[in-house]
Amino acid sequence: MTLVVAAGSASELFARACHAVLSGGQPVAPRDVPTLEVLGASLTLTDPRRRLVDVPPARVINPAFAVAEAMWIVSGSDDPWIYLYNERLADYADDGRLMGAYGPRMRRWHGTTDQLALAREALTDDPETRRAVIQLYDPAADARGYKDVPCTLGYRFFLRDGLLHMHTTMRSQDLWLGFCYDIFTATILQELLAGWLGTGLGSYRLSVDSLHLYAHDVPKARQIPADADPGPQMTPLAIPWQTLDDVLAQVIAGTALAGPGLAEFACVLASYRARKDGDLAGAGAIAASHDGPLATALRRWYQRADRARHIAEEPSR
Repeated sequence: MTLVVAAGSASELFARACHAVLSGGQPVAPRDVPTLEVLGASLTLTDPRRRLVDVPPARVINPAFAVAEAMWIVSGSDDPWIYLYNERLADYADDGRLMGAYGPRMRRWHGTTDQLALAREALTDDPETRRAVIQLYDPAADARGYKDVPCTLGYRFFLRDGLLHMHTTMRSQDLWLGFCYDIFTATILQELLAGWLGTGLGSYRLSVDSLHLYAHDVPKARQIPADADPGPQMTPLAIPWQTLDDVLAQVIAGTALAGPGLAEFACVLASYRARKDGDLAGAGAIAASHDGPLATALRRWYQRADRARHIAEEPSR
């Protein structure tokens, strides 16, 4: 039986999915790693601008990595600068490169095809098309034994009644870790494409073959409340198609930009880089310069990290 869950916000969707996997999941251990798994899940987010999973104190994600990964993917990059925001990604690299990186597959499939551009063109030419598809899984590459194999098979987009709906299919989804960042990136892509088409935002639907919690995350998942706070909508995003790559490069560099949504993205990335350079006061000042939901979440994440470090540094008694 397929698990069907819907919610207005990513936090609520995450919480309901956690409880569903905890109550109905079955133990399996692919690659000898124990998990609790539901085979066949359909998760629907009805308000894609409520894309930030934020369920404190049980689940607090790093908003700087969420933004960095989204910009990394949409820009078509597989460059190693992403490791600055998440060092653990390097563990999945072959010769320093993440071979399953989504960005190159989406923006320059086999070095030649910008699938994002093709999806935009298909929907522009025929608004009711069923052919706006972005394919990410590549059997020619993904059967070679690389450490990093895409969990996402592909994206599809449908324009109906003036709203752009997005469907994602995944062979596998780590609910505790991967879901929180994947839904953030995917709905940014959905919103940007809706802007290029001049449409409203419809629903975001995620179909997952194996939705699972790793055994070591199960105790933490049990701390998630059944009814999570939906949290605020993210600030609207808009980037002209003609300047997409230039604007993304500016965001990644932390350059101040017009438009509150992009300015907040740049602020969050610049703040995190300052913190990684050891400038805690500067990082805090940059994060405090913006009052949007991501900057607010980043300040809270810093506070949590500082408390954890303080506890770790306390002498044992």
